Amino acid sequence: MHNFTGKFLSSAGNRLSRFRMWRHIKTTKTHFYWSVQQNGDLLKVPMNRRRASRRISHSQRRDGPPGGEWRQKNQEQWRGHDKAQVRQVEKDERREQEGKQTVPRGTCQTMCPTRELRLRETQNRLHRFEMLVGTERDRRPRGDPLRAVKEYSRPAAGKDSTNPTDLRPPAVLRKTVCYLIDDIAASPGLHPWTEVYNFVFDRLRGVKQDMIIQRVSGFDCVAILEQTVRFLIYASYHLCGEPLRLYDPRINDTHLQENLSWLLNCYATGTEPHLNQEEFQALGLLYNLGSSRATRHILELPEQLRSTPAIRLALSINRAYLDGNPVRLLRLAQRLNFLQCCALHRHLVTCRRDLLLIFSHGYSSRNCRFPLDRLAQLLCLDTSLTAQLCQSYGVEVNQSNQVVFSKAAFTEPEPGKLHCKLYHNIVAEKQRDLTVGGIIHGCA
Repeated sequence: MHNFTGKFLSSAGNRLSRFRMWRHIKTTKTHFYWSVQQNGDLLKVPMNRRRASRRISHSQRRDGPPGGEWRQKNQEQWRGHDKAQVRQVEKDERREQEGKQTVPRGTCQTMCPTRELRLRETQNRLHRFEMLVGTERDRRPRGDPLRAVKEYSRPAAGKDSTNPTDLRPPAVLRKTVCYLIDDIAASPGLHPWTEVYNFVFDRLRGVKQDMIIQRVSGFDCVAILEQTVRFLIYASYHLCGEPLRLYDPRINDTHLQENLSWLLNCYATGTEPHLNQEEFQALGLLYNLGSSRATRHILELPEQLRSTPAIRLALSINRAYLDGNPVRLLRLAQRLNFLQCCALHRHLVTCRRDLLLIFSHGYSSRNCRFPLDRLAQLLCLDTSLTAQLCQSYGVEVNQSNQVVFSKAAFTEPEPGKLHCKLYHNIVAEKQRDLTVGGIIHGCA
């Protein structure tokens, strides 16, 4: 067999100078083997159906460098490649750091950039509060540079929002907010207030956008956010019950939560003292009554701040809400000031409903009667509104002005039939002679 192999290979011209090989396919069940003779030894190598590519070392290539020299060149090439990658990564990190350090600074000294004012004049997009007096009825009214305010614009692809000439510095932003409050929101000559609200709301969003782009912080940021939060809290009470096309409470709530969260974060990260921190910490808890996150935030405050009167009162009201004690909650609510009642008012409907439900179970008896005037005192309402509220929940009030509670008769009113604005007595009584400007500026 060996002689036959040698004759076969020599007749083929000895194509492989290094190996002497003959192929013999041997079938054993379904396995195939290569029979290879190398250096006098016969080897059996399994043969796959897909033939693998033959690996030849670089030292065996024609015109190839010796093994050691090729290995050295290969290592040098990879080292150079790694160094190039490291340099590229360092360059990208340096560029990213430079981008973080480069914060645009606004140079616009007016409430509305000149370019935007001219563009909105051309497109006839001026609000009536911004038109020059005497041109309101023109085909294209002109804008008053002293009354026009930069509107909020959504970020868009290809739009440069960091142009310094379109950004207002912090001092101009504070001036803009004061104008929106004093000359627009608090103006008795501008009505309806739903239109006033929508204008101020949009322009305050533009102020916030400029603050974010310039990364405004410190005293200017806190002062603007405080006035914005007061405005949104007051609007949540004043426009309660308005049609959805004129006022959306969900949108107002979303922006109020964002501004309030930003403000509280400024209090936590700032080093300078803030005179109004007690007020807004309490407002945040009253507005988010029953929230575990808001409660935990207050409990993590320093003891000196947590023991202030406003925060202690807010904590007591929050505890009564969590304990399901509406009578105590309404009693404590009478000690709040006007803006605090505005923050609390959205929870009053639920609180009064819980009180009627508890009494419907506790005083459910045929022979039991509860005085209507006493119930009105507990609900912080007058007797007529108390009777109307009882009727909405299926609670009977007889001709002798006595309430007949029955747990079987208690029903939930249909959506939209219970108007929260009718039961704002506890809030409206505290407004008295306060002006909108004084409320938003913190003079309430």
